[in-house]
Amino acid sequence: MAWWGKIIGGTFGFMLGGPLGALLGAALGHNFDRGLKLTDEFGGVAYGDVERVQAAFFTATFSIMGHVAKADGKVTQAEIANSEAIMARMQLDPQQRQAAIKLFNEGKADDFPLEDVLTQFRKECHRRISLIQMFLEIQISTAFSDQKLHPAERKILYQIADALGISRTQLDHLFHLAGGVASPKTEKAAIKEAYEILGVKKDAPDAEIKKAYRRLMNQHHPDKLVSKGLPEEMIKLANEKTQQIKEAYDLIKKSRQT
Repeated sequence: MAWWGKIIGGTFGFMLGGPLGALLGAALGHNFDRGLKLTDEFGGVAYGDVERVQAAFFTATFSIMGHVAKADGKVTQAEIANSEAIMARMQLDPQQRQAAIKLFNEGKADDFPLEDVLTQFRKECHRRISLIQMFLEIQISTAFSDQKLHPAERKILYQIADALGISRTQLDHLFHLAGGVASPKTEKAAIKEAYEILGVKKDAPDAEIKKAYRRLMNQHHPDKLVSKGLPEEMIKLANEKTQQIKEAYDLIKKSRQT
């Protein structure tokens, strides 16, 4: 959690300005916000700095999570429980948890600057597609926390995907996977979902399936994601993703041996 230590320690050399900086500053206090603004005013550093991306990811994740939760007009207990579960899996310390909750609440505000936040977040990620996909999967899990996708939530998620350069087809695929994970399924349905997770057809040759598996495992390797800007606190989420990919591959191999 080096990025968090620098924030608390007052080291602003890598830090954010813009709407993400304002959100994080508001979550942590006026003096911190002043530090962010000074850094932004006098230049800061280039987009893509790992610790800067980690701060941007944390800020965007929890603030937009609040915005998605409020999309249908109310925040349900299931959505609150989902956000708390993510905080628990991240093993946030009390100070980080308090900041995450404040960001979530800022995201619920009627005047939340969604487009501005997304524009800056995309620039900060600097074409790190695997990071953007993980961010989207977290937002989708918020929308599906009550076992259904409200039309207003779908609309907001399409808006988010468009702003981040993710196609509607890709997002619909993530919706489908999230809906499948949220509901019980037969063995046949589980195998079908396994092929969808790997992004291959059922009649694909073994070599193609193995290649897709290795590519996905490489893209989602926790150490690689952290090196690209995933906050260290989210390693458990990345591990869960690689476990999902591995289980899908193992299920496909087993089904082909019978």
